[in-house]
Amino acid sequence: MRVTNSMYYDNLYGSNNSKLSTKLFDVNKQIASGLKIQYASDNLSIFTETMRLDNEMTTLGQIKKSTESAYKVSDQSDVVLNEFTDSMNRMRTLLLQAANGTNDSASQDAIAAELRGIEKNFKALSNTSMNGEYLFSGSALTVKPISDDGTYNGNDISMNAFLGSRNQQQYNITGAELFLGEESSVRREITSNVTQSPNIGSTLNGKTTMEELMGVIPAGSQHQFYLRGTQSDGTAINQKIQLDSTVDIDSLLRTIGTAYGNSGAVNVANVSMNNNGQITVTDKLNGSSKLDFHLVAASDFSGNGLANVTNIDDLSTNGGVTDYETALTNPPNLYIREFNKSGYSSASGAPTDIEGLVYDRTMFNASGNKLSSNVPQIDKATNKFATSSTKLIDVASGTTLDGKQLTFSGTNVGGNSMTVQLDLKNRANGGSTFSLDGGTTNYNIYNMGSPREAVDADNMTYQQLMDVINMSITDSLPTSATVATEYDSAIQTADNNGRTYLSHDGKINFDDLQFITTKATLAIHDSNSGNFDQGNASVLTFNANNSLTVRDPKTDFFKTVNEMISAVENHKIYPDSSSGDIRNVGMENAIAMMDDLQDHLFRTQSVAGANSNTLSTALARTSLLEVSTMSLRSSVVDTDLAESSLQLTQLSLNYQAMLSTVSKVSKLSLVNYL
Repeated sequence: MRVTNSMYYDNLYGSNNSKLSTKLFDVNKQIASGLKIQYASDNLSIFTETMRLDNEMTTLGQIKKSTESAYKVSDQSDVVLNEFTDSMNRMRTLLLQAANGTNDSASQDAIAAELRGIEKNFKALSNTSMNGEYLFSGSALTVKPISDDGTYNGNDISMNAFLGSRNQQQYNITGAELFLGEESSVRREITSNVTQSPNIGSTLNGKTTMEELMGVIPAGSQHQFYLRGTQSDGTAINQKIQLDSTVDIDSLLRTIGTAYGNSGAVNVANVSMNNNGQITVTDKLNGSSKLDFHLVAASDFSGNGLANVTNIDDLSTNGGVTDYETALTNPPNLYIREFNKSGYSSASGAPTDIEGLVYDRTMFNASGNKLSSNVPQIDKATNKFATSSTKLIDVASGTTLDGKQLTFSGTNVGGNSMTVQLDLKNRANGGSTFSLDGGTTNYNIYNMGSPREAVDADNMTYQQLMDVINMSITDSLPTSATVATEYDSAIQTADNNGRTYLSHDGKINFDDLQFITTKATLAIHDSNSGNFDQGNASVLTFNANNSLTVRDPKTDFFKTVNEMISAVENHKIYPDSSSGDIRNVGMENAIAMMDDLQDHLFRTQSVAGANSNTLSTALARTSLLEVSTMSLRSSVVDTDLAESSLQLTQLSLNYQAMLSTVSKVSKLSLVNYL
C-alpha cells in the first residue's frame, strides 16, 4: 500500500493535535478557574470527595455559629452570677454586723436599708437581658423572670447548643434552677418560735427538770406534752408524752427524738433546745423537706387530771391558761405552755383563746382576693412539690386513704358559713364523695375514666381535691349528686367565679374572681385533728401552726432574702413570737440560711462556668476542624498553579514540537514531488 501525504498528516498532526489541544484547554481552564474540575463528569472521585467536604464545612459552620451564640449567653450568665456572689458576700457581712448584739435600733435600721438596696440589685441582675432576651427565664426568653415581689415567671426548660451529631450542651441557667433549685445534700432544720423560761429558778438548760420548767404539781401527777408533726419520710406524728417532775429537758428531747424515729443504734433526727427555750429539730437524712414539729405542754396543779386529755381542745375547755401565776392562784389551775405560734386564726370549733393549741386547723391567710395555705404538699418518694396531677396518697401519711375524712371549715364567697365533709373511699366502698349538709346529700367526686365513676380514694388527685374546694367555696354545686355531666358543669361554673390552684411551692391557694376583697375563709384538716388516741394522726396537713424553717433542701431565693432582711428590720436575734413578725427566724438563723443560699449560688455558678468552658473548648475545636476541612478540600479540588503552569509549558513545547515535525515532513514531501 502506498503511503500518501494525507496519511502522514493524519498520523502526525490530526490525532495529536486534538489530544494536545484538549489537554491545553483543560490546563488553561484549571489555571483560569483555580479548580481541578468544573463538572462532575470531569472527575467523579474528585466531585464526590468535594461534595462530602462541602457538607462537612456547612455542618461545622452551623456548629460554630450555634456555639458562638451559646457561649455569649453562658459567659454573660457567669459574669452576672459573679456579681451575685459579690453582693451576697456584702449581705452576709451586714447580717453578721446586725447580729453581733452591739447595734442599737437606728444602726439595725440603717443596715436593713442597705440590705433592701442589695435585694433590689439582686432583682435587677436577675432580669439581665441580651439583645432583648432574658438570661434567666428558661426558654421563655421574652418573659421578665423576676417580678417586683420576687415571684419567678419563667420556666424550667434549659436550652442546648448543637455541637455535632448527638452532641448538645446546655448553655443557659434557668431561673427555676437558680432561684428555686434544690440541694439534695442540705438537711432540713426547723425551730419553734416561742421563747421559754423556767417557772422555778433562773436558768434553762438540758438539766432543767420538768418541775422547774412547768411548776410543782401534786405527787403522782405527770406533766403532759402533746407532740404533732411529720417525720423525715412523711409519716405523721401524733403522740402524748407523760413525764414525772424529776425528768429533765434532755430526757424530753430524747423522747421527742424517738418519736421522729431515733433508736439506740440509729438517729435520724437531732432534737435540741437553745438558751431561749426554742426547740430545734434537724433532719440527719439529706434531701427531705417533710420534717415538721408542734408541741404543747400542760400541767395540772389541782391534781384532777385536767392536763391528761385525749382531745387537745379539752385543755382549753378545762380552763387552761398560759400565764403561770394565774394558773397557780385561780382554779382549775391548769397551766399550758406553748412552743409554736403562727398568727393564724383557728377554724370553727377549735379553741380560740390559746393559739398554740391548734396545729392543723388554722385558717388560710387572707390577703385581698386571695387565700393561701402555708404547708407545701410534697411527694414522699421524690421530695418534689405536688402538682395538680399528683395523687393525694403520694403525699399523705400512711399506705391508704380509704376510710379517711377531710373537713373544710369557713365561709364561702357570699360570706355564708360552710362545713364540707369529704369522705375518701375506695371503689369497693362506693368511691369518694363530699357533702355540705353532714352527709345527707353526698356528691360523687368523679374520675375522668370510662365509665365515669366516683374516684377511688387512692387515685384521687390534687386537681380533683381543688375542684371540690372551688365548687364549695364559690357555692357552685352540681344540680345532681350522681350525674357526671352535672358535676363537670358545676366545675366550669366554679372556675368562672374562683380559682383554686397549687403555687410553685406546692401550697393550695384560692383566688376570688368576683370581689377585690374576698369574704371567703377556709381551713382544711383531717377529721382526726386534735385527737390523741393511738393511730389517729392526721394523714394530710394543709395549713398549720407549725415550726419555722431554718434550712431546707428546696431553695426559694427571694423569699429567703426577704426573710433574712425582715429579721434585721424586726430587730430579732432569735425567733420570738411575742412581738413583730412572729414567724420570722431571727438574725442568727438568717446567717445559717445565708450560708445555704451562698452554697447554692456557688454550685449554680460552677455549672455556668463549666458550661462556658465546654462551649469555649468546643468553639476552638470547631474552628480548628473548619480550617482543617478547608485545607483538605483545597487539596482535593483546588488547582496547584505551579504544577499546572509547568504542565502548560510542557504541553506547549510538545505542541510546538509536533508542529515542527509536521512542517518538516510536509517540506520533504514537496521536494520529492518536485
